Amino acid sequence: MPLSVNPSNEAIHKLRRQAECGLAGEFFNQKASDWNNNGLDAWLDAWMISHTADIEANPYGFVGAFGRWAIGNPNWSCRDEGSEDDCDFNPCGNAVLNGKRNETRQAYYVMESVNRLHTYFNGLNQAFSSASIVAALTKDSWATTFYKDKDVKSVTALREVLNAVTAVVGAGASFAGLGGPITGAVAGAGAALFAGATGAISPLLGQHQDNTFQKSADLGGLLGSIVLKGMKTYINANNLLMHGENFQDTGDIRTYLEGGLFLDFPGIDKVAVIDNINAKLVGHAVNALWRTQKVFIIGGGACGDGQGIGEGPQDMAVCRDGKAWYLYWWEEPGGLILNKHKYGWTQKPLGWDKLGKGDYAGVTIADVINSSLDSYAAARYAYGPETAVARAQDALQNGWGNPGAAGASWEGTFTIPVCDVGWAVTGDIPDKNYILQPTGKDYRPHWCGPICSGDVQQTRDWIGATNMANFQSPRFACPNEPPY
Repeated sequence: MPLSVNPSNEAIHKLRRQAECGLAGEFFNQKASDWNNNGLDAWLDAWMISHTADIEANPYGFVGAFGRWAIGNPNWSCRDEGSEDDCDFNPCGNAVLNGKRNETRQAYYVMESVNRLHTYFNGLNQAFSSASIVAALTKDSWATTFYKDKDVKSVTALREVLNAVTAVVGAGASFAGLGGPITGAVAGAGAALFAGATGAISPLLGQHQDNTFQKSADLGGLLGSIVLKGMKTYINANNLLMHGENFQDTGDIRTYLEGGLFLDFPGIDKVAVIDNINAKLVGHAVNALWRTQKVFIIGGGACGDGQGIGEGPQDMAVCRDGKAWYLYWWEEPGGLILNKHKYGWTQKPLGWDKLGKGDYAGVTIADVINSSLDSYAAARYAYGPETAVARAQDALQNGWGNPGAAGASWEGTFTIPVCDVGWAVTGDIPDKNYILQPTGKDYRPHWCGPICSGDVQQTRDWIGATNMANFQSPRFACPNEPPY
């Protein structure tokens, strides 16, 4: 008696899908790997070459021509013009699609990827058009919260913030809201999205480069308006790519579909996009204001201290790889002071208590320190806008990080100058037990030698980066004039 064969659940589902949808139903539940396993990159190249005349003749370009060929709809446009259904398609029961037989799989994969790429751009636009990002950025107290006038009535911090926005908007385009690095075959598409975004936003920034940030200036409002204008360029990006054209010299739609990136793309996490990019923008603004003051990071000894180089403020610390790093501001008194406080004292940076809560919930002291440490490791005290763009591009291209998902902790968001004094634990330097100090009016560090890695030039560079060149306070009471 022959054994009965019970088909697996998957086989039953496959038969059911084929019965309901035809041949296309066999290819549902696709994965990005299916794109590569079936040679879709080469197939799409060949299709576009052989259908050049059709693409040129169709008013909707590539997508219109492909829609006509694949599903019999020459009006499939996937343009961002306010329509909710110009990129929809139903593969079930479509005689044209199922009639492709040996090419039904490829046709379905391309249609699905194009649809999800269109959804991606729409999601970005909706996220950045949200009133919440404008509300979070629009504050009238930026300067008074994070900046203290001493000798001048204004600073040119706005220029640095605007320069940084280029990389921030690029990060927003390159998978903000998605966790983990972008690796493998899709890395090229991620890098293209970043490059397209940075290229699109740069002209907008040029319109504001001569602005001066006054204490009462609405920095947040300007930031918000620029970002919204920048993200609107994705309407143009979507339309150009769908038409088959090149976007910002990054390639045509094939660059963005390469490797099957959008074949199973789950959609935009709009809340995460808003939170991550808003945190970066807030971080860049705070960083620009703090960099005009004597704000610095110093550390490199063991977590918990107790090594003879002083004691740092534990509530302004990060323990990383067994080393402690501390965030400080050297506050100077106003007016004529004749007592011991005339040299100032180490303090917590202005506005530190606002971070991690309310409007600034997306930025923490740990973000400030960690981002600055990574900036220091990448470019010492020369981490500028060009470095930010190049490093983010490299991270996406080579899969070692995702700047869009990292929030304010991503390198370059903060570039507070870092000094590694860990060498002094075993090194010889006068008054080394005063290198680190708590914060408050009764504490003033003594830096009586080349405290940064034991190197005179590096210490000079750090002193300059912290706005303390020719500043006598940390030298006062040293037994000899420090060489820096």
